Amino acid sequence: MIETESLDAVELSASLTVRDVQASLDWYRDVLGFALARKFERDDRLQAASLRAGSVRVLLTQDDGAKGWDRAKGEGMSLMLTTDQDIDGVATRIKQSGWTLDTEPVDMPHGARAFRLKDPDGFKLTFSSQ
Repeated sequence: MIETESLDAVELSASLTVRDVQASLDWYRDVLGFALARKFERDDRLQAASLRAGSVRVLLTQDDGAKGWDRAKGEGMSLMLTTDQDIDGVATRIKQSGWTLDTEPVDMPHGARAFRLKDPDGFKLTFSSQ
């Protein structure tokens, strides 16, 4: 076996293909609190949006429907966002926006506090304290 240097990555960003990029942009901005970094348009139509929250980056891209509109999104994976903010406060703000959590904030065995929810396309998100 050849020994190689371990990967030393400095950031992980997610790219999500969504049914309605404008609706998802609005949700990530208005419900979760992400900031819009950049919009990508073609023929005066929004095709993608780059969002940020601290060092977290999410790219939302418009689904073209080629694989079917009703296909499940994000099966077998979950995106975890870790924050120094009060997890209960984050959860409360999301619920006050009218969104439903999949799980209420709970204490985890490793000492963090976390809750789960799904975005409008069904992508699973976990918010956790450090």
